[in-house]
Amino acid sequence: MATLAESAGDLQAQIDEIEALSSIYGDEWCVIDEASRIFCIKISGDINTSKWTICLQIILPHDYPSAAPPIYQLNGAWLRGPERVELSNSLEEIYVQNAGECILYLWVERIREFLLEKSQSCDSEGPEARNWTEEEDGEAEEEEEAAAGDLSGGCALRLVMEQFCLETSEDEELPPIKHGEAITDRRSTFQPHLAPVVTPRQVKMVLDKLYENKKIASATHNIYAYRIFCEDKHTFLQDCEDDGETAAGGRLLHLLQILDVRNVMVVVSRWYGGILLGPDRFKHICNCARNILVQEGYTESAVHCLR
Repeated sequence: MATLAESAGDLQAQIDEIEALSSIYGDEWCVIDEASRIFCIKISGDINTSKWTICLQIILPHDYPSAAPPIYQLNGAWLRGPERVELSNSLEEIYVQNAGECILYLWVERIREFLLEKSQSCDSEGPEARNWTEEEDGEAEEEEEAAAGDLSGGCALRLVMEQFCLETSEDEELPPIKHGEAITDRRSTFQPHLAPVVTPRQVKMVLDKLYENKKIASATHNIYAYRIFCEDKHTFLQDCEDDGETAAGGRLLHLLQILDVRNVMVVVSRWYGGILLGPDRFKHICNCARNILVQEGYTESAVHCLR
C-alpha cells in the first residue's frame, strides 16, 4: 500500500507531466475529466494530412508513475488486428523500460512515429490502399470525437487566455540577456542563455538578438523554453522549441515547471562535436539551464535534471 508521501509524490508528478504535455501539444491535448484524471490526445503522423490518426485516451491511476502504468485506449477505426497488437506491445515495452517514471510523452511520440511509418508504407502501396483509407476516414473521425467528447469550451478558454497575454506594447525594450558557463563533453559544447520576458514579443526579440551572434546562429541546435505568468488570469503562457534536438525543448520546459520559475526564457545552444552522446545530451541541456537559473537568482534549489 502506498504511503502518504508516495501518493503525494505521484500526484505532483502527474500535475507536472500534464502541465508539460498541455504546453507541448496545445489544442491536441485535451482534458476529459480532471477529477478522474482522464485525458485524450489526437495524434497525426503527418501534419499535412489527417488521414492516419489515433486518439489516445488515458486514465491515470492514483499510484502512477511510481507503481502502476496509465490505463489507455487506442481509438482508430482502421487500427485493428496485428497493427493494434504491435502498437500496444511497443507502448507496454516503453513502460517496462521506464518503470517508475512519467512516460506519456514517450507514448505520444511513439504513436506519432508509428503513424508516420504507416503513412509512408501506404503511400508506396499504391492507390488501392489510399482508397481504403479514405473510406475509413469518416468512421475513424467519429470514433475519435466520441472518445474525446465535447472539448470546445476548454480550447476556447485557452485561446481567450492567450489573447489576453499576447496584448503587447509596440515600444517594448529588448530584455537583458545573460550567458552562462558552457559544458563540454566529447567535443559537444552546451551553453545556456537567459532573459527575463513578460510577453511573447519579447521572446522573439531575444531570439532575434541571439541569432545576430554568428557563433550562436551556427549552433547545431538552439533549444529554448519560456514561461510567462499572466497575473490577471492566474495562469501561464509557455512554449518550447526542440530546434531539431527531438524532445529537448519539452524536457527544458518541464525543468522550468518543476523549478516553478516565471517570466523567464532559457535558450541552450549546442554545438555537435561528431560523437553521439545518447541520453547524456539531455542531462547537459538541463544542467546548464538549471545552473544559469540559479546563477541569476530564479531559484535557490538545485534540482536534478529530468532523465
